[in-house]
Formats: sequence, structure tokens, C-alpha cells
Amino acid sequence: MPEIRLINVTKHICRGLDLTIEDREVFVIVGTTGAGKTTVLNVIAGVTDYKGSVLIEGRSVDRVPPRKRGVGYLFQGLALFPHLTVASNIAFGLQAGGVEKSAVKKRVSSLMEMMRIQHLAARYPHMLSGGEKKRVALARSLAQSPQILLLDEPTSSLDHQTAKYLRNELIDVLKRLGITTVYVTHDLREAEEIADRIAFMSSGRVEQVSTPHDFFFRPQNDCVSEFVG
Repeated sequence: MPEIRLINVTKHICRGLDLTIEDREVFVIVGTTGAGKTTVLNVIAGVTDYKGSVLIEGRSVDRVPPRKRGVGYLFQGLALFPHLTVASNIAFGLQAGGVEKSAVKKRVSSLMEMMRIQHLAARYPHMLSGGEKKRVALARSLAQSPQILLLDEPTSSLDHQTAKYLRNELIDVLKRLGITTVYVTHDLREAEEIADRIAFMSSGRVEQVSTPHDFFFRPQNDCVSEFVG
């Protein structure tokens, strides 16, 4: 799985942002609302225009459209298709890409088993709980076997117990698949549990990148220290 580098990226609040996400790591970005966290995800995915450069596995993808970047993206809003069943939601991207029908069926079945949602295959989004919708959206983002996975607040709006359960499942899935993952959250406990490294963003700038231990016990400036509390 590839390394990701952002070089002198400018978009919205972000100005001249440099960042490196290492091969196969779970890289968690934390910060207050409006710090630029989701902007970083959108730039990597190529779903927004930007200045600067994004390198994936050492190659510039600045002129590569989103569908060809090898990126799976779980948006905070989920964006499940209300008129499609769970199985059809997961299969949508594969079918749109012209994947052979039997291969689609096999892949969807495998993902539903991985996310423990086989029993939901024929249900529609309005029939699902919040946690179930998150699992379906995650399975859909993994359907095309992306090299990179972007997760924007994947446990937001869930109660504490459901969020913890989903987080444990996520850790297991991410480690098993070895996908380079960029994970945005405002929850420090979540960041500590899941991250290989944590980046703290404030006003479009990266103030610190470090292991969870150093982030919590060796803040590099007052801004990080105040956020950690």
C-alpha cells in the first residue's frame, strides 16, 4: 500500500501544507471544527481543486481523476442510496466500473461477512440503525479494493457503546487489510486507540505529528497542550 505526500498544498484554510502519511499506517488527524481536517481528505481524494501537489507512491496524482486514484472515501454524511438495498449499495461502484456480475456478487458477499452485515443484505437504508449504516458505508468504500482509505468521523453520531464496538471492528479490518488509512476525528480517546501516528491541525496548519504517546505526554507547543488538556 502506498505512501501519501502533500507538498505545499493550499485550499480554503490550508496554506502551504506539507504532510507525509506512511505506507500501511493508520494516520489520525485531530483538531477543532474548521481546522482543515476534511479539506485534507478531499485533496487526497481529488474531489476538490487545490494548489500544490499530492504524491501517491511517489507519483503525482494532481491530474488524476478521483475514480482512478485508488482511494476509498467514507464521507461523514455517508451518502447511501436510499432506493438501493444494502447489497446494491455496496455493489454500486463495482457495477458502474463494469465488473463481471459473479465477481461483484462474490466481493459483496465477502465484504458483508467482514463487516458482519450479511443479515441486512435485502434491507434499505431507512431500515438501518446508525451503526449499521456506518458498516454498510464502510463496506462500500472498500468494495473496489482501494490502496488508500479515507475516513471522516466514522463513529460520529453514534452512542458511546456502538461507537466503541464499531471502532474495535475498524481496527481489526484495517490491520487485516493493511490499507494506508487517513482517519479524521475530534475524539481524542478514539485517536489514541486507533492511531499509529496522530496529527493535530489548527487553523489549516499541522502543529504536531507524533505517536499517540508523544502526542499526549510531549505536546510540542501551547496550542497542542491546550487541545489535549
